[in-house]
Amino acid sequence: MLTVFGDIRSGNCLKVKWLLDRLGRDHQWVETDIMSGASRTPEFLAINPAGQTPTVVLEDGRPLAQSNAILLYFAEGTPFIPTDAYARARMMEWLFWEQYSHEPYVAVARFQRLYLGKSAEEIEPRLMERGRAALERLEDALAGRDWLVGDAPTVADLALVAYTRAAHEGGFDLTPLPNLRAWIQRVEAAFAIG
Repeated sequence: MLTVFGDIRSGNCLKVKWLLDRLGRDHQWVETDIMSGASRTPEFLAINPAGQTPTVVLEDGRPLAQSNAILLYFAEGTPFIPTDAYARARMMEWLFWEQYSHEPYVAVARFQRLYLGKSAEEIEPRLMERGRAALERLEDALAGRDWLVGDAPTVADLALVAYTRAAHEGGFDLTPLPNLRAWIQRVEAAFAIG
């Protein structure tokens, strides 16, 4: 059986779960509490030497890590990956941007506030500046459009909604971002995210 090692508090893990659920893929979820060091045990490191979640073990025993690589693997051949080469490249552009320019700020601020208990004053100002810039970039990109790429949801939308929908937990105010808020609702509906 397909096995997913993930921490349910992590947006990177949740986006994998949401896609598998949306595709109706039967899988076993193994809760892997990163805060208690569960991803650093010898057993886990034997599966993923990087010690990161999510990690998937396919039915044939092969492991696969990195949330967006996992999304691309399971979404192959579905409507969530465009068939047009340019649209597919734009989708990947957003996936790379998510891990480089969005997640390191929005998710890290959330982690520090929610799980480390830091106050707003203890969060590095540059972290908040870059997080706000990422959210504003999404707001601008969604002006006059429903999805990040093309006329239908892709895994880029799913990847970016994971931490965007929880940005308020990191101290980011989405109130002045109407395009973004409406997009979150559309993505949640498209992927049946509760």
